[in-house]
Amino acid sequence: MGRKRKGDPVHGWLIIDKPLGMSSSAVVGKVKWLLNAAKAGHGGTLDPLASGILPIALGEATKTVSYVMDGIKVYQFTVRWGESRTTDDGEGEVTQVSDARPDEAAIKAALGSFIGDIQQVPPVYSAIKVDGKRSYDLARSGEDVILQARSIHIERFDLIKCDDQDHATFEVVAGKGSYMRGLARDLALKLGTCGHISSLRRLKVGPFDEKVAISLDKLEALGHSAPLAGYLLAVETALDDIPALALSEEEARNLRHGRAISILPVANRSSLKKVDPDAVYCALADGKLVALTKIVGGEIRPLRVINL
Repeated sequence: MGRKRKGDPVHGWLIIDKPLGMSSSAVVGKVKWLLNAAKAGHGGTLDPLASGILPIALGEATKTVSYVMDGIKVYQFTVRWGESRTTDDGEGEVTQVSDARPDEAAIKAALGSFIGDIQQVPPVYSAIKVDGKRSYDLARSGEDVILQARSIHIERFDLIKCDDQDHATFEVVAGKGSYMRGLARDLALKLGTCGHISSLRRLKVGPFDEKVAISLDKLEALGHSAPLAGYLLAVETALDDIPALALSEEEARNLRHGRAISILPVANRSSLKKVDPDAVYCALADGKLVALTKIVGGEIRPLRVINL
């Protein structure tokens, strides 16, 4: 028999407005400690020098983390022109300088090259694994790290303002695996200079934005008090874009025990007109998430059972 997990069974999503200077894992640890939660994880790393939306999955919500990480993200960042750094942000050492400064017209003309499906070489100081080791660990130990370009999707890349001759601020809507530090680096190179990110804030991750976020300071002030319930979002909030199937209590009970159920009565009840064999469906009973499922050969089969 497995050991009982320490902590309280807290289930749902808590959206933290991450402060500067703190790692994502440290935020998870602080939230877990503050809530005495048995299990916690995050929905997408933010660098210590970045602030903004960091979704924290608690309890059974950890089973839905991948769906949040696959979601669209919105960032706002400022580029410092004329200075490249080892980390592509303000934390690293200066590696190159340039007197060239792009004007507003040149910047706007260059942005189109970075919209759509593009190739990007991730920053060397990233969590990507190389031969089983994190790239940033290899880089910090002085090893030469060569990362391969990979395909990313940039939906929108807008110039917000030219703060001064040395700085410009942008807003980006991006898909999974996109590094804003890489965008800043590559944009600067295209403009005939060098550059790095001097500030970075994430405004949105999947369905979560600043409207539902809480700061660590406020969370600490609330502690275990009742108002916290207003910030703890249901597990299924992360699955807004996934089609839902309404179950009876008997059907839900079968899925919870790992048993497949017939699609026909559920499809009629859910007005499901077409079955996608590659899609993942949310199975709900009385509005609560029961399982993540797939439809195979006329049956609904559980992929991940959610124990709420």
